Amino acid sequence: MSETKRSDTFTIAGKSYHSRLLVGTGKYTDMEQTRQAIAASGAEIVTVAVRRTNIGQSKSEPNILEVLPPDRYTILPNTAGCYDAKTAVRTCKLARELLDGHNLVKLEVLGDEKTLFPDVVATLVAAEELIKDGFQVMVYTNDDPIIAKRLEELGCVAVMPLAAPIGSGLGIRNRLNILTIVENAQVPILVDAGVGTASDAAVAMELGCDGVLMNTAIAAAQDPVLMASAMKKAIEAGREAFCAGRMPAKRFASASSPLDGVFF
Repeated sequence: MSETKRSDTFTIAGKSYHSRLLVGTGKYTDMEQTRQAIAASGAEIVTVAVRRTNIGQSKSEPNILEVLPPDRYTILPNTAGCYDAKTAVRTCKLARELLDGHNLVKLEVLGDEKTLFPDVVATLVAAEELIKDGFQVMVYTNDDPIIAKRLEELGCVAVMPLAAPIGSGLGIRNRLNILTIVENAQVPILVDAGVGTASDAAVAMELGCDGVLMNTAIAAAQDPVLMASAMKKAIEAGREAFCAGRMPAKRFASASSPLDGVFF
């Protein structure tokens, strides 16, 4: 690993990470496939839906923390499936209790079951309450630069605008909005939802995002472990391209070999 790669970290809630790929744990065929795919992704932060995944609530069911140990991964409990602020806050408190005081959470408050778009008003309410209660909130939101800034100002430790609807695989639908959010932010910006394949992840990183969170793009692939590996490489390539600074786009051709000094 080059010195540049080794030093290229980003920080969330005071902790630095090398991998800019964050992954979910849903939709895999079994625990073993989950373990293999997440290992192949190289992710250091793994998000878990508290309302759908056993992290200690049920003693009689397999606990996902047995294959994803907290001493190896940063476990990011999320509020997937919550449609109001009260339920989301309660879910975060349950996660904190189950994870021995763990305060880092991913907040999402959904507006409806068809689109799974965020309920922005309820998200703001829940974020404010959680932050006052000592939670470190990474927040899922729409791609509105005004709302993204408002969530940052509330004290969210990371803002996570959607690329497209959750699980759609459509890729980034509004690159300019994501770019504006990145340019105005003083906290990490991570694209969350809508990534379908490796090129989508690379585009997010080329726009200057600090990272990408995904689940379905890996879990629903025909070969999830191979796709996880592809996503890892795409994140790294996109980040390197952003740091390198791409050439200006031009309307007309520009010769690769200049004619100046050519002998005829």
